[in-house]
Amino acid sequence: MAKTVVVTGASRGIGLSFCKLFKAQGYEVYGACRQASGDLKNAGVHVIEGVDVARAEGISVLKKALKGVQIDLLINNAGILRDEQLGSLDADAVEQIREQFETNSLAPLLVTEALQEQLVKGGKVALITSRMGSIADNTSGGRYGYRMSKAALNAAGMSLAQDLKPRGVAVAILHPGLVGTEMIGGHGDITPDQAAERLAERIEALNLDNTGTFWHSNGQVLPW
Repeated sequence: MAKTVVVTGASRGIGLSFCKLFKAQGYEVYGACRQASGDLKNAGVHVIEGVDVARAEGISVLKKALKGVQIDLLINNAGILRDEQLGSLDADAVEQIREQFETNSLAPLLVTEALQEQLVKGGKVALITSRMGSIADNTSGGRYGYRMSKAALNAAGMSLAQDLKPRGVAVAILHPGLVGTEMIGGHGDITPDQAAERLAERIEALNLDNTGTFWHSNGQVLPW
């Protein structure tokens, strides 16, 4: 029987690449997104539209669509990036920071909460974060909302690792690298497909002994 993977933020970028990769590996793939792209619709996976992970109703749509589905791998990939700088933290910037917390930090936690009972023993949860959430690695400042929200996600990931371990579910906290996605204007060191392949290797290496590890997709363990 094929294993099952659920990917959020699946319509483009790394999420779409995850869907294609795991489909090629024989997984039963569920790609969740707000609105499906043509590429996702043509990927041969189960598409779940109307899933805004930052909204309770979006998570409800996801849970309803996955009713009765046993999940081997949950990839919390959906995320947003904005840019706030000291000296311009006006009301609009503060709202942007809130939006990033809702999507980047709270949503992965709440999606995992909603689907936790469907995770099989030996299952895995992957949180796609960023090394910009590392406090020790911050040498350039700025990007307040993104950095803060990803640091919060990392903290949530460690708690999830502890809480899910007794149930036989391991958690990876994963930085994809500098990936040429639309989110950063297409400029990056690797493509979304390359990032998905490297992240899949980290997920394959994930187990209950290394659960809660903060990994770069290249295999480097990152500082908190």
